[in-house]
Amino acid sequence: MIMVLIMRLIPYALSDVGRKRQHNEDSFLIANGVGLFAVADGMGGHRAGEKASRMAVDRLRDALVPPRKSATRDEVLGHLQRAMFVTGAAIFDAAQSDPDLAGMGTTLTAVLFHGMRAYIAHVGDSRAYLYRDGRVQQVTVDHSWVAEQVKAGLLTEQEAKESRFRHIITRSVGFEREVQVDGTICPIQAGDCLLLCSDGLSNYLEESEFAEVLGQHLYREVPQLLVDLANSRGGDDNITVVLIHIANDVAATAESSRKGRGEGRVVTGHHPPDSGPRDTP
Repeated sequence: MIMVLIMRLIPYALSDVGRKRQHNEDSFLIANGVGLFAVADGMGGHRAGEKASRMAVDRLRDALVPPRKSATRDEVLGHLQRAMFVTGAAIFDAAQSDPDLAGMGTTLTAVLFHGMRAYIAHVGDSRAYLYRDGRVQQVTVDHSWVAEQVKAGLLTEQEAKESRFRHIITRSVGFEREVQVDGTICPIQAGDCLLLCSDGLSNYLEESEFAEVLGQHLYREVPQLLVDLANSRGGDDNITVVLIHIANDVAATAESSRKGRGEGRVVTGHHPPDSGPRDTP
């Protein structure tokens, strides 16, 4: 008998204003029914940043055309990137029509699960990390001034972390009507975690510290622990984290194998965090 692997996605998320800001300009998206998750970190005068980030996640969800099961990798990534383009144009048009929103924009990092892969589209310096086998790896590249200086050999990693220009980003969603969207395709397996976060978290933690927290705690506890850690180290910015645990659905796998269903299908219907397999590393 052929064993058919079915996995399900178990998300945990938290957003916090931090210790220095008066309001939260971060937003996040959990659309487990289509396997879509995102983090956005807004910018702009008054509450324009909050408006931009909320528009980004709402518009992204509405604009995504779910790819067919047989879609190729390029087609799936194209669906996600096109949804990002539509989102950026909508934010730009809103800013043009309202003087109070002029110049607003946002980072946007999104992941779409399809088949046995995670498709990541990315603009700005909110990050995506992959946790596997006790190690954490950043899978996005920051669109920021300090990242460009490090790449050019003009700053060290440590100098970039200490730079007063580390918050300056070189690419955002909505500041211009069209924006270049980076895309990454990441094979996944049961036991992996994808972690999306704003720079209010990533500015305070090393990859090894992410791995330590993920490796020593229940996944449901991780967002609060990471937020608390960032706040304990200053909390200068809003802090947002979305953790997606890719779990092996044992019962569904056995049933699917018995009925001879398709291989490698990721089931992304909503599941309460505390149901099913125990959410431990």
